[in-house]
Amino acid sequence: MSDAFFNKLFGDSEPTHLGSGWVSGVSSVFFGMLGLGGALCLHFPALLTLPDARAHYPVAVIRLLIQGTIAIALVLGALSAILRQRKILALTGVALGLTAALLGGGSTPLPDEVASRVGLGFDWFLLDLLVMTIVFVPVERFWPLHPAQKTFRPEWSTDAFYFVATHLPAQLITFVMLLPATAASQWLSIPALTQTVGNLPFLVQLPLAIVVADLAQYATHRAFHKIPFLWRFHSIHHSIKTMDWIAGSRSHFVDILVTRSLILIPMTLCGFSQSAMAGYLVFVSFHATFCHTDFRPRTIWLEPYFVTVRYHHWHHAAHPEAADVNFAIHLPFIDRLFGTYYLPKDAWPQRYGLINRSVPSGFFAQFTAPFTRK
Repeated sequence: MSDAFFNKLFGDSEPTHLGSGWVSGVSSVFFGMLGLGGALCLHFPALLTLPDARAHYPVAVIRLLIQGTIAIALVLGALSAILRQRKILALTGVALGLTAALLGGGSTPLPDEVASRVGLGFDWFLLDLLVMTIVFVPVERFWPLHPAQKTFRPEWSTDAFYFVATHLPAQLITFVMLLPATAASQWLSIPALTQTVGNLPFLVQLPLAIVVADLAQYATHRAFHKIPFLWRFHSIHHSIKTMDWIAGSRSHFVDILVTRSLILIPMTLCGFSQSAMAGYLVFVSFHATFCHTDFRPRTIWLEPYFVTVRYHHWHHAAHPEAADVNFAIHLPFIDRLFGTYYLPKDAWPQRYGLINRSVPSGFFAQFTAPFTRK
C-alpha cells in the first residue's frame, strides 16, 4: 500500500483544517485501530504479546486504555460524520471501534496462564505508536519548522510501514542483537569492571551508559558512512527527503541489527545493570525520534553540549558542505573530538536526502536494493 492508495481511499477535495471533520476522522481511525489491536492482544496474548512484558503490565490500566480508545474512536467518528460531507473516514473509524467493542474491548477475559515464550510484539507496537503519536504529532503541528509540511507528506506510508516492520519482530530483533554481546561477555569480560559499574546507583549508571553507547554508536555510524558496502544499507536512512518523527523509522534491517549489536557489546562488557540498559533504551528511543522531528524551537544554550533537532537535521542535509558530519547521536563533544562537528550559526538545512544518487521507492524495493546495486 502506498500514498496513492490511501489518498484514493480517504482523500477528497474537502478542506482539512481544524473544524472540517478531517482531524476528527483521522483520529477516529487511529484510535479505532488501537482499540481493535488492544482487544486482539487480550484475545491472543500468547501469539501477539511479548513474554518479557506480560508480567509487568498493569492489566486494569491497560483495560481502561483499550476501552478509552474505543470510546474516543466512536465519538470522533460521529463528529467527523456530522462535519464532513464524505463519510469514509468516519465510517472506517466507527467500524473499527465497533468491531473492537463486539470482540469484548477491554473486558475480554484473559487466560489463567500464558506459557508461550515467543510473541509477535503487537502490544509493544501499539503502545509505542500511541505514545509517539500523542507526543510528537502535536509538537510538529504547534511548533513546525516547515509550516506547510503536512502530517501525511510524500512517502509517509513507506515510513509508516518501516515503523510497523521494525516493531512487530521485536523479540527476534532483540535476540539477534544480544548474540554478539553475549559471546563477547564470555571471552572479554573483566569481573572487576562489571562489578564496579554494576554496583553504581542508577542515576550514575544511566549517564555513563549514554556516553559509552554514543562512543560505540559514533564509531559504527561513521563506518556505515565510510565503508561502501555498509553505506548501501545506511543510505536507505539518508534517502529521507522530509524530516519528521516517523521518518526516523526508515532504516534497513541490516543497519538496525549491526548498529544496535555493536552498541550493546561495550555496554555489556562494562557491566551496566538491566535497569540502566532499559533506561538507556527508553531514552534513545525518544531522543532519536525527537531529533528527526519537524520542530523549530531551539534551546541555544544546550546545542554545544547535547544533540538537538537542528544538529541532527544537518546530518541529514543534502548540502555538500554537510556530508559526513554530526555522527554522534547524543553528545556533540564526540564529533568535536574527531573533527566531524558541523553546526552553522542560526542556519537550518534547505533540503534533505542523498546527494547525486537515489534509492528506489517503497519498503520492499529499498529492502532488496543494497543486495543488488553497486
